[in-house]
Amino acid sequence: MLIGHYNYWVVVALMMLGFYIIIAHGNLIKKLVGLTIFQTSVFIFYISVAKVDGGSAPILADGITQYSNPLPHVLILTAIVVGIATTALGLAIIVRINEAYDSIEEEFIQQQDNLS
Repeated sequence: MLIGHYNYWVVVALMMLGFYIIIAHGNLIKKLVGLTIFQTSVFIFYISVAKVDGGSAPILADGITQYSNPLPHVLILTAIVVGIATTALGLAIIVRINEAYDSIEEEFIQQQDNLS
């Protein structure tokens, strides 16, 4: 039973890895990578839950009684596009932070803010 649900184990592993990277590292680029890994695990989970065993494409045909709903997959495609845009915006903000503070380490940036 545990082996049959390997996709959920992959989701949990990716989720924990992304969460660990976000919490453990002070580098802003690494935090953004961790956030992207976490986001990917959510995508995999959503697609895994939406899978219908024995379901076919939602095209009317004789003898087909069980269909897969394409809506979750379309929503994930939209979420991927939004995720790419968010990642690009995050990278642009990190570039501006690097220009302002000459560092992308969170601890150094906080020290500089406390001094001023």
